[in-house]
Amino acid sequence: MSGLQSHGGIVAVYVSVALVLLLLALMQFGFIFNGYITMTNAVREAARTGTLYPYDRTLTKDNNDVARNNTMRTALLASFNGLSPASPNFVSSTTWVKSNLTWTSTDLVITVAVPDTIIDNDPRQGERITVQATYHLTLFIPLIGDLLSKDGGGRLPITTESTMVIN
Repeated sequence: MSGLQSHGGIVAVYVSVALVLLLLALMQFGFIFNGYITMTNAVREAARTGTLYPYDRTLTKDNNDVARNNTMRTALLASFNGLSPASPNFVSSTTWVKSNLTWTSTDLVITVAVPDTIIDNDPRQGERITVQATYHLTLFIPLIGDLLSKDGGGRLPITTESTMVIN
């Protein structure tokens, strides 16, 4: 009888370990899903803020674009809720690198597209603005981290974007 009891005890240990690993995996995927949903909402809020930016006629078009971008970055960071808005999870500065109609600030990219039906204008009315942000989520379960693609820092990159028309 004691042989059966020790065998049953070993099975119970294996089942317990498997259940704990399953619970930890579910928690990790919950954090990943929360990060994705939070970033989706934050990017959407940033794009919405960019569409409502009040054009300042005393500034040049480029200065208005930078001011709009800064306003969008502020809205994005304010919408991070429980996510860390600091490096190494999210890197953004007040410096923008411009290439045509795309501005980049490390993990934040803002692109303006001019539809064929309108002419490029100073307030950018009717033009489409796309906000793309990448958040680097820290994974706390190594086994799951081995199954998912990671960036150079060992974090899961979550990239979301939203496009809206400027009013």
